[in-house]
Amino acid sequence: MREPSNQGGKQAPSLIALPERERSPWWELGRRVLAALGILVGTVALVMIDRGGYRDAGDATAADPLGTVSLIDAIYYTTVTLSTTGYGDIAPVSDQARLVNAFVITPARIAFLVLLIGTTLEVLAQRGREMFRIARWRKHMGHHVVVIGYGTKGRSAVDTLVNNGLDRDHVVVVDPSPEALAEAHADQLAVITGDATRREVLRRAGVATADQVIVTTDRDDTNVLATLTVRQLNPDAFIVAAVREQENAPLIRQSGADSVIISADAVGRLLGLSTLSPTLGSVMEDLLTYGDGLEVAERELLVTEVGVPPQSLPDQVIAVVRDEKVYRYFDPVVTLLARGDRLVVVRPAKELPWAPRPGTHNEDFASDHGDG
Repeated sequence: MREPSNQGGKQAPSLIALPERERSPWWELGRRVLAALGILVGTVALVMIDRGGYRDAGDATAADPLGTVSLIDAIYYTTVTLSTTGYGDIAPVSDQARLVNAFVITPARIAFLVLLIGTTLEVLAQRGREMFRIARWRKHMGHHVVVIGYGTKGRSAVDTLVNNGLDRDHVVVVDPSPEALAEAHADQLAVITGDATRREVLRRAGVATADQVIVTTDRDDTNVLATLTVRQLNPDAFIVAAVREQENAPLIRQSGADSVIISADAVGRLLGLSTLSPTLGSVMEDLLTYGDGLEVAERELLVTEVGVPPQSLPDQVIAVVRDEKVYRYFDPVVTLLARGDRLVVVRPAKELPWAPRPGTHNEDFASDHGDG
């Protein structure tokens, strides 16, 4: 699968691009220009076929009172007629030519003008609508997720967020490549086209008001610089960054990343596990795949679960989050669950009656009740 292109080096200025909902106005423009040319060529052909029914005052002589209408004359007559200029030096004189003008060329003239005016208005209206959409998007953008790099990892991250309830309107992609722009638009995502290591590009993406930022380009040095710039613009954002090599993980943490995913180590470990035990590798892959089989999730503790051991819950608890610290399920500190705990569980991807999901069965969260 394609990874996003290098974001380092000199790049063109950033460009905000919202996903298109209709055909491109340039496609419409090209179609209308072709139609206008068709009308022009067709009218020239009609005049040339019936050129004996026209009088050319400029070429008229005593011997030839009508004058000779050449191809250039036909093109000239067609252009001034369709544009409604009508100098009158060339005019239809025969009944047949006049009827053709009345019932063929006049409707063609109207269609030609409609195409010209309609195309101009369409382009202007499209630009106005796009400016309005961008202004409205800027006004409502906040507490969103910025994804820097829309390659394989970036797309998977967005899919996971969307599958867990995040609205696509609250995701902004930053990537310099046209391929990423097309793919993100196909996924109905807003895109900032530009180099994510530049402050102006990140400002356009609304990094200063974002809740989370995912940094996943194809270069570790770009990820480090982008993370550092994001942290300077937004000290409170939760930054998740990917690096290819283990040796770069401390550097990106120092740059401000809250969570660092080492892609090479993760893939290598999965390959090793699959080699030693294909079954274990299959289970691990299942845990990392959303929608089928098993999934890893974090949820709040329910009222009915307070005071019970983690091992007794329907969900397979693998960790307990208490006072912002993570404890393994077998740690003596979390022998019994307490109010305010959060659970990291392995559960079926599809909901089952015995594995209630908080918020789907009107359950009460333990954090919603006092200790009295």
